[in-house]
Amino acid sequence: MAAGDFRDNLLGISWVDSGLVPILNPGNVLDYFSERSNPFYDRTCNNEVVKMQRLTLEHLNQMVGVEYILLHAQEPILYIIRKQQRHSPTQVVPLADYYIIAGVVYQAPDLGTVISSRVLSAVHGIQSAFDEAMSYCRYHPSKGYWWHFKDQEERDNKSRSKKKEEPSSLFQRQRVDTLLVDLRSKFPPTFYQVHVKKEPEPPTEAVKQEEREPATKSSAPAPPSKPPPEKRARLQ
Repeated sequence: MAAGDFRDNLLGISWVDSGLVPILNPGNVLDYFSERSNPFYDRTCNNEVVKMQRLTLEHLNQMVGVEYILLHAQEPILYIIRKQQRHSPTQVVPLADYYIIAGVVYQAPDLGTVISSRVLSAVHGIQSAFDEAMSYCRYHPSKGYWWHFKDQEERDNKSRSKKKEEPSSLFQRQRVDTLLVDLRSKFPPTFYQVHVKKEPEPPTEAVKQEEREPATKSSAPAPPSKPPPEKRARLQ
């Protein structure tokens, strides 16, 4: 970046001289700020004239032009320096404020810059939201417009699969048992008795007697078979 760009946009840069930071105090903070390498310091200011003439800072009230003063000091870390335009011993116009934190010099933004930055950040966020919303928009001539959140559905499914089922609490278990007992008392179960007709079984003695009879019949000898009758001749 060119030196002219740094001069135009002083809000994005900082300056520090590490060799003088340990000895920084309210008495020498203006001398620290007036270093030649500091881009925030104006060489045409009244402070430079007073410094060249070896005068005290009290003579700044009798001069007209740009000057730097120590506005606030919180040792040993914070110092605020103001750049102002003096028109008379009692009339000054603030031009810019600079704050020094741990030896690092920054320019404080003005109200217009702060509002512009906040508006730009808000517009960028809204534009990013619209761009992301448009990426989920789908269109088909037969269906029309719809939203397609595929990535979101996959993330939801993964989170659901990872999430374990929480066990029921003691209150839930007791409450369910109470409801079941109330339902049982209001609607008691009905039992139906089914009668099945059984055939009468024969007495065991008769069964044993029937088993013995075929055994005795089979053991009796069979009668001898008779020979066929002899043929006799007929008398004529």
